[in-house]
Order: sequence, then C-alpha cells, then structure tokens
Amino acid sequence: MIFYPEERTGLFIDGANLYAAARSLSLEIDYKSLRAYFANNTRLIRAFYYTAILEDQEYSPLRPLIDWLDYNGFTLVTKPVKEFTDEQGRRKIKGNMDIEIAVDMLNISDALDHVVLFSGDGDFRRLLEAVQRRGVRATVISSNRTQPSMIADELRRQADQFVDMVDLHKIIAGISERSHDMPEDSGFEEQL
Repeated sequence: MIFYPEERTGLFIDGANLYAAARSLSLEIDYKSLRAYFANNTRLIRAFYYTAILEDQEYSPLRPLIDWLDYNGFTLVTKPVKEFTDEQGRRKIKGNMDIEIAVDMLNISDALDHVVLFSGDGDFRRLLEAVQRRGVRATVISSNRTQPSMIADELRRQADQFVDMVDLHKIIAGISERSHDMPEDSGFEEQL
C-alpha cells in the first residue's frame, strides 16, 4: 500500500458497497480510524461518504451513522431511495449513488493528486480512467477474498493500486482499538 504524505488525497466511500464488503468479511468499519489513517499519512483534502436514505420512515437505523460522519469531518452526500415494484409484485428499493460519486470525483480531481475509491463496482472503471488522464493516481479499496469477489476485475485492473480490505483490517475495522464513541453500521444498506 503506497500513500505519500505530500499527496493531496480525496476519499470517495460508496457506503452501500463498503458495508456489503465489510459484512461479507465480518468486519465492522471504524470510520474514525479510517479517516485518521488518511489524515495522518496524506494531505487529506476531503472524505466523501455516499448513501441513499429512506425519508418516509420516522427513524432510520442509518441516521446515527450519518449524523456522526457529518459531525466528524466527512462530507455527506445523500439522496432518497426510490421505491418500485418488480415484475413479481415485490416491493424493491434502489439507491444507486454512482452519478454523485462520478460528478464529485471529476469536479475535485484538479485539486487532488490521489483519489481513493471504496467500492468494487465495475461501473467506476471509466471514471478512474478519466481522473488518471488528468494525472491523478487512483487506489481502489474493496475485497476479492469474499465469495463472490466484491471487486470487478476491470476496476481492479484500471486502478493504479488495489488494496484488499482484509489487509487494512487493523486500520478500518479498529479490531485492536475499536472506537467506542462511534455508532456501528446499520443493516439498512444491505437492501440497496
């Protein structure tokens, strides 16, 4: 894993994708430790967290995490989930944040030397290619140690660096030094 102290770095966290990978690996994400790691090892310019939320519920299990992130140095990008009925008549919800991630990454890429994408979604391959053409290094953090793999092969090949979440477990999962003032992830995002 290569990060340079002088690099202007931006984190782009696909909340639903990170949650699914962490759950598959039985890890809890310690966002305080995650942000501190990048703030201490790079010039962290911005840490974005993207998630869709249910707006019509009185209480969302995701709300404590969103509030904590918002007050602790993350830039929250949210949108309401869309509800629809599939062909079998089942109620489904959708909350894809790909466009928001792409727009923000492209908009801020001129002020960055390094983008770190927490997602394994192959749809981001062209996005990484676009920021790399601007001279920005791209790291992808996901996992290929899950069954099935959480990282699309084309995204992994496009990245300048791929880091498996398992290799970061002491940093992002806070296994040895779990932060107690931080809410745990909710199960909501697994539905998205």
